[in-house]
Amino acid sequence: MINMEQSGKSLISLEELSKSEILELLRHASEFEKEPNRKILDGKVVATLFFEPSTRTRLSFETAVNRLGGRIIGFADAATTSSTKGESLKDTIMMVSNYADLIIMRHYLEGAARYASEISPVPIINAGDGANQHPSQTMLDLYSIQKTQGRLDNLNIYLVGDLKFGRTVHSMLIAMRYFNPTFHFIAPNELRMPNIYKEFCKEHNMKFYEHSELSKEAIADADILYMTRVQKERFTDLMEYERVKDTFILKNDMLTDTKPNLRILHPLPRVNEIEQDIDTNPKAYYFQQAKNGLYVREALICNALNIL
Repeated sequence: MINMEQSGKSLISLEELSKSEILELLRHASEFEKEPNRKILDGKVVATLFFEPSTRTRLSFETAVNRLGGRIIGFADAATTSSTKGESLKDTIMMVSNYADLIIMRHYLEGAARYASEISPVPIINAGDGANQHPSQTMLDLYSIQKTQGRLDNLNIYLVGDLKFGRTVHSMLIAMRYFNPTFHFIAPNELRMPNIYKEFCKEHNMKFYEHSELSKEAIADADILYMTRVQKERFTDLMEYERVKDTFILKNDMLTDTKPNLRILHPLPRVNEIEQDIDTNPKAYYFQQAKNGLYVREALICNALNIL
């Protein structure tokens, strides 16, 4: 380790946050929604290092910095950096920390964000590390659930699609340990929730049920229907991807008998798993969900820099 005395607070996994800390961050996000433009990062430089492609996560983090009066440096394509010349992640982090007050990083390797936080003298926010964790996405998911349901406690949450590689659903399980959810996992056999996360549910007394089909009857009791895409980039065997990619497609007629409070979430991008005519259904919330990411990430940035 290079420097254990960071200048702020890293966010690598929601396992590190208490229930009160999660609720406090959501409260701050609500305040930022009321007033998103504030010059409280004046003089601060934030580096966004995206070793994997991103649209919503990178743009919402960068918009958050701009709306708070900070400056952005970084890259959206690792092919334009010295990593193509063989520079190690350690050297990249140490170099960038000379220039920035905070590093926001997405990386294709699981554990990369944790490693970066252990060597960096400035705080790290994990913007996704392989198939592992995506804490900022889950915080905006929690914010969206709280806004649409009026609470986080005692909800029926259905997770659909790629539960094996889906870092958003893994982070969701970790965050919801404080709120007594009942989970329903709907996935093809090849993409079922990994045992490590099912054991996590058991350890924290979270009920869960597993299903192999997405149907009108299966989702009738859902409060939150969290759809995910099958991630082609995680497959080493493209034949396997082709076999499972369109296993579960949500259609409008599946929603006719669902609860009035049901809201459909999706971390996006969408491929085929939600038919586009659902976009106008009042139960669809995924575009508003993405907008909520701005306010949540404003709160996370300020928290990392000890401004809140």
